Amino acid sequence: MASSNSIRIIGGRFRGRRLRFPAVKGLRPTPDRLRETLFNWLQGELAGAHCLDLFAGSGALGLEAFSRGAAFVRFVEASGPVVRQLKQNLALLGLSGQSEVVKADALRMLTNEPEQPFDIAFLDPPYALNLLPALCERLEAHGWLVPGAWIYLEQESHRPWFELPAGWEVHREARAGQAACRLVRRGTMPDATATDDAQ
Repeated sequence: MASSNSIRIIGGRFRGRRLRFPAVKGLRPTPDRLRETLFNWLQGELAGAHCLDLFAGSGALGLEAFSRGAAFVRFVEASGPVVRQLKQNLALLGLSGQSEVVKADALRMLTNEPEQPFDIAFLDPPYALNLLPALCERLEAHGWLVPGAWIYLEQESHRPWFELPAGWEVHREARAGQAACRLVRRGTMPDATATDDAQ
């Protein structure tokens, strides 16, 4: 398998492991530099966390969370081949019992209420669809997040950021190449917003 169809786990107990993902049009793993930046930000927050990986794709974010101590990850993905590969990768790492892979449209799924809310949510939808505002509103409206939950948002670097739901505050920002990201917290945060350059 070509390296363009594999991801490398950056840190934690599975550090250095390479995992395949299918050559599906539009599947775009979060760049390594942004992943490393994100999980440096989340250091100390992942142990025992329940995470939601929407538009999971390669599973890069949820798998990295597992590697660094997350207790449970729900992966949500609409593509059948991608879902099958995610399940294989989780089984390969011995994580099938700590995870759930859901074949679903993430936006539609969020109109329902979850069995229990999540501590951390990763939102990295296809850039062209501009789904982040609607995803955030539905996460907030339907009880998907615990108080103080962390939310990772990724979009194209040239796109202006949108207004967050009431009570959400930006904690960190970064960019790498064509991608820009924010780490947001549901709840009160310090006044200053730090900015990082992941390049």
